[in-house]
Amino acid sequence: MIYLPPLRRFLLPALVLLAIVVFYKSSSHVHAPAFVLQHFATPPEGIRIPISELRQHRLPILNVSENHRSPPHQYYYSYGKDSTTNPNTSSSSKWSPPILNPSLSVLFRCPRRPNKFTNHIRLPNPIHNISSIPPNPVFPDSRIFWNPTIISLPYWSENQYLVVSRILTDGLHQENVLCEANICYVGAKEGATSGEKQCTQEDLNHVGPAGGMRCATPPMVLSVPPTPAEFCAGKTAHYADIPGFHDPRIFWSGKGEPLMMVNTQSRYACFGLWIIDLRTLHTSLRNLLASSPTHPSLGPLMSYPSLTELTRNPPESRFPIEKNWMFFFSGAESFLHYEISPRGGRSFAKLLGSGLTTTNLTDPLETPCLNEVGSDEPDPLKRNGTWHQATNSLRLVLCNRNDANCKPSKENTVFFAIVHRKHLDTLFRLPLRYERYFIVWSAYPPFSMLGISQHPILMSNETASGWSPSQNWDEDMENIELLKMGKEGKGYWASFTYTVSIAYAWGREGDETLWKNTGFLDDWVVLGVGVDDEGQGFASVRAGELVACLRACPGRRGVGGDGQGGVAMGGQGTEREGFEIRKGEEGEEGRWGPERLFPED
Repeated sequence: MIYLPPLRRFLLPALVLLAIVVFYKSSSHVHAPAFVLQHFATPPEGIRIPISELRQHRLPILNVSENHRSPPHQYYYSYGKDSTTNPNTSSSSKWSPPILNPSLSVLFRCPRRPNKFTNHIRLPNPIHNISSIPPNPVFPDSRIFWNPTIISLPYWSENQYLVVSRILTDGLHQENVLCEANICYVGAKEGATSGEKQCTQEDLNHVGPAGGMRCATPPMVLSVPPTPAEFCAGKTAHYADIPGFHDPRIFWSGKGEPLMMVNTQSRYACFGLWIIDLRTLHTSLRNLLASSPTHPSLGPLMSYPSLTELTRNPPESRFPIEKNWMFFFSGAESFLHYEISPRGGRSFAKLLGSGLTTTNLTDPLETPCLNEVGSDEPDPLKRNGTWHQATNSLRLVLCNRNDANCKPSKENTVFFAIVHRKHLDTLFRLPLRYERYFIVWSAYPPFSMLGISQHPILMSNETASGWSPSQNWDEDMENIELLKMGKEGKGYWASFTYTVSIAYAWGREGDETLWKNTGFLDDWVVLGVGVDDEGQGFASVRAGELVACLRACPGRRGVGGDGQGGVAMGGQGTEREGFEIRKGEEGEEGRWGPERLFPED
């Protein structure tokens, strides 16, 4: 007779049970024995296709938006407790024309007179060169860099800016490079913005005698994976075979993420727009954002760690070639601004995740703000032209940072961006000029359009193609002095220029990445400028200078103009209807611009 101690008598049954479990686990392809209890978990919500039917069904992953339903409209915006305005209602008791909002009055003042021939307003800020040749280069670099898109780096960074440039290649191949860069100045310190350093002789050899921006690190080729085109046919057929991405735009998100949007082949059409976090491509940037001296962390979470295609909803609203979209950010929420035009108005949508969007959220009663210049324009050079979105957007508080009374509010906070009016020559249909205009819209739902530049904007050394040099430099004092001395006057600066990006300048105190998108009227803005498709430059301008002298948008259609429900102004935004504009002498009381924005009753 076998005797087992009390605790050992359970050993044999335990070993038998263990053997059964091991046998079951090692035989996953065999159905579990009937005597083994099985736990069936509740299947997750979503599209489920039985394994047996995989050969007969295509998994719905090639076009995710086909299976996407937009959420109810009340989830499109995040309203505060004090918000009573619903963008989907036909009227609002608190809406009033932008021209009547005293917080916006700074937008409609015109401190400068336009050129009587070209109609441009010339700012005193010049365009400086950008050199992509770093100090002590290992090899000589003869590549041509152009289309610069620029963001400023955090205040604790050793270098000031990140620049992504397009380079000319043989054939159709597209290639883009990234470098960290700094601005250097020439002459007195008071002529430089915060954080700039004096140019060395080597700097001047590369950027020119007026100073400029220069790469501090060797340009690094950005490796973005190729994407397949869903369908390219007819005039767009050749787009399917263009390798590499083009027209990159870099900017900071509302959550402090460094993002890059690119054009490349689309999964939904022929050519589309994709987005990726720059930290995925540039390890040094990942390390930099994880080293904040005041907010230790690994940096903002990535919304787009891999290349993600952006969409337009519903699918039938898409075009074979999509381009020139721009982001704007309301807190942590992201919006895509698709287009703006004189006839169709504009369209924008909210990002819901993974590149998916809502349908168009534009107020259906919003009157288009852009003017269409028709055949009645006496100057043929000003007729026609097409409108295109050009840059990313920035958030702007309409008061000075150094003003103790400056408090951001719904009434004084806006977004602004640049749009181009593109003119082609009549012979070869090539770009004649890109006219630079600033658009401004509200930073709060329903994000109403507020104004657009009355006149196209030139920097101090730019010229407008189509008019003679003497017409371009009319009333320019330096040019007048040259002519008085019997010397040749100023000539053309470039055939055409175009603006690729806008960013708040480096050097603002305590400028965390979360605030890179927000600034004040006295903050400096850096504009990335392409020159003749074969060069690159930048200009530094105070934000207040860029958004001055706007024409107010007409507002909402068919709503009373009593200042409570809207303004009754039809057409395509008639310029200065009911305004009085007078030319006065220079000075505080007699400066050129609107003396009275509305006539007295």
